[in-house]
Amino acid sequence: MSRIDSVLLIAFGGPEKIQDIRPFLEIVSAGRRIPPERLEEVARHYEAIGGRSPLNELTVRQAEGLRQELKRDGVPMPVYVGMRNWHPFLHETLAEMRERGCRRALGIILSSFQTEASWERYVAEVATAREKVGAGAPEIAYAPPWAGHPRFIDAMVARADDALVGVPAPKRVDARLVFTAHSVPVAMASGSPYARQIESAALVIAGRLGHARWQVAYQSRSGAPSDPWLEPDICDALRGMKGQGIEDVVVVPIGFVCDHVEVLYDLDVQARAVAAEAGLRFHRAQTANDHPAFIAMLADLVTRGPR
Repeated sequence: MSRIDSVLLIAFGGPEKIQDIRPFLEIVSAGRRIPPERLEEVARHYEAIGGRSPLNELTVRQAEGLRQELKRDGVPMPVYVGMRNWHPFLHETLAEMRERGCRRALGIILSSFQTEASWERYVAEVATAREKVGAGAPEIAYAPPWAGHPRFIDAMVARADDALVGVPAPKRVDARLVFTAHSVPVAMASGSPYARQIESAALVIAGRLGHARWQVAYQSRSGAPSDPWLEPDICDALRGMKGQGIEDVVVVPIGFVCDHVEVLYDLDVQARAVAAEAGLRFHRAQTANDHPAFIAMLADLVTRGPR
């Protein structure tokens, strides 16, 4: 078997200017039962956060951080970014890789936890993109799941700890930590380790912080209202804290590796407003983004190679 000669970071993608928003959402929603009014609502969310998503820019920063880390480790290797739903699309990146002589890349799926929507669809999209590129498209071998990787946990412990510092010291021990991830249909979750991985990571992070008051909540559901999705929703969880003696809530979005609309609007705008209505002070931990521990995790995945 040929050696790995490059790395492909595989991410969701996002609109980079206001004119991209609706074309991007059309791609994301293709073949899915998402009501048109929900898509228009999401478009307005993008407009409210400046008309673009920082996800692409942040993923490029992750790639550059990984490139530099590999160079320091003595294993220099080109690192590419390919997106499922926007430029650079996976087929565009694979075509570039082929032209640059890449033959076998390590694919790292930038989704913290595994379910059909956050893992298998990426693998299927890569296969489709390789077919589109045709002869000479690089082979992609995948890094193993990394939900429990120690360096990912390190990164999120640091992010949560930074957010906790924003709580007045005398009240810190009583703050409620809420770990969030994207909700998915219950039927999908039941056939995957998704919810189990989220609970496990939250338990470890809270334990590392020595913080006993925590829970998991879900956010950003987008499917048909009649379909059951993972709960509790973050906004319902916040409303339920009213009158419980909780003054501060620290939301830790462990299910997202980059800031984008689900973080910058669904949490920073929508959930924050609900928290204010419930009389809670709202604090939000950063996502992993390009935290040094997260970059070190990516480098370790490259060193260990495909599963």
